[in-house]
Amino acid sequence: MMTAAPATAQDKPASEPAASESTSEPTADDADVAASSEVTQKVAIFPFELIDSSLEGDMLGENPDETARLQKMAPMLRDDFETLPGYEIMDTSSADEKVAGVNLQSCGNCGLTFAEDLGADIAVLGTVQKVSNLILNINAYVYDVESRKQIARGSSDIRSNTDKSWERGLHYLFDNVLKEQLESRS
Repeated sequence: MMTAAPATAQDKPASEPAASESTSEPTADDADVAASSEVTQKVAIFPFELIDSSLEGDMLGENPDETARLQKMAPMLRDDFETLPGYEIMDTSSADEKVAGVNLQSCGNCGLTFAEDLGADIAVLGTVQKVSNLILNINAYVYDVESRKQIARGSSDIRSNTDKSWERGLHYLFDNVLKEQLESRS
């Protein structure tokens, strides 16, 4: 009667690693190590501003529905940014008083200075331009704070002045424009 000798690493086919050999497949621990070694950039997303180039604002004054929608834009964009690896959203509330006192679009890059004061690496400024009650544009501008250079930007045209259209327009802008530009940087 013949008995088989115990199998050794040399006896195993090349496609099967021996128990003592490690595989080249990444593990969950490898992914954790890689994620922790990524450089995280701190992002300051400031409140969006309304540019009302329609006559409605001049004739009727501030629209409380638009004001409420405008206040939701930065928090929604923060939520979108949180889905991107390598970005940490900063609390910008300590700059609220300064931000409220200026127009971020025409203050000579004061938004970048506010972001720098907060310790941010990236600043995001945004506007909603109201052409009419039917036509609006949502715009976002992403800057590298240190170089003061724009690293991403985009615009989303929306039709109708409703909560849903503003929300969909902002998510479209992030998902289809800003996200792609930011991911292409890495």
